[in-house]
Amino acid sequence: MNAPDATSTRPYLIRALYEWCTDNGFTPYVAVLVDETVQVPREHVRNNEIVLNISFDATSSLKLGNDFIEFKARFSGTAREIVVPINRVLAIYARENGQGMAFPAAPPVVSAGPSAFSSVALARVDDAPEPVAASKALTPPDSRVVSLRGEPASSKDQDAEPPPEPPKPGDGKRTALKRVK
Repeated sequence: MNAPDATSTRPYLIRALYEWCTDNGFTPYVAVLVDETVQVPREHVRNNEIVLNISFDATSSLKLGNDFIEFKARFSGTAREIVVPINRVLAIYARENGQGMAFPAAPPVVSAGPSAFSSVALARVDDAPEPVAASKALTPPDSRVVSLRGEPASSKDQDAEPPPEPPKPGDGKRTALKRVK
């Protein structure tokens, strides 16, 4: 099988990290970049992102497929159908310790007529750089890598001073991610 013909590793990594979280008693969360292809309650979206609890207790009929994450969940007491394309998942991590994996953001969906696609080069998610472990504080070379620590991406060269140590538990600092049920 040629590399260009291979399927994306993203859905397999998401399923593996979900299983790791549940096996260890952790609560799996996914951070999602919201656009018109994502079906989530828009009133809970902040800065075009939403964090979803995908644990067994928070969801019903969870399906972690190769193309979509689908489930039913309650938001403010109302049952909602949630559908998230796999390429819109920015990260999956354990709520309790923040360990998980961040993925590069997928290119935005182009909403245009059929003739407009002939002049637009669409990037595939598989062509993006490899996933970055969410527990490592990195200075990304471009804006497609997500930092779960809430630190702004730096435009300095990779040869510059290494990033500061991540905060130690109990030092009073909290991550910028918000818990959503």
